[in-house]
Amino acid sequence: MITIFIPQQLRSYTSGATTATASGRTVDQALSDLDARFPGIRFRVIDEQGRIREHMRIFVDGERVREVGVALGPKAEVHVFGALSGG
Repeated sequence: MITIFIPQQLRSYTSGATTATASGRTVDQALSDLDARFPGIRFRVIDEQGRIREHMRIFVDGERVREVGVALGPKAEVHVFGALSGG
């Protein structure tokens, strides 16, 4: 199973859970699997064109990925981060 680490701003979708497990061969498939249990979470990370939203960052096993088609190993760790802003 793939472990997905949920950022603070998306935990309302997971009832406060900081991690969730998912299955899939790519980042996109894993996020779609996650969305089946937590509706709406994928849309906050991936836009309508299937791209990672500008303010989101995804790391797979410690490496930043820029596309959702990146392959995942069977025990991958996916960290999702949201950009912080302020002034």
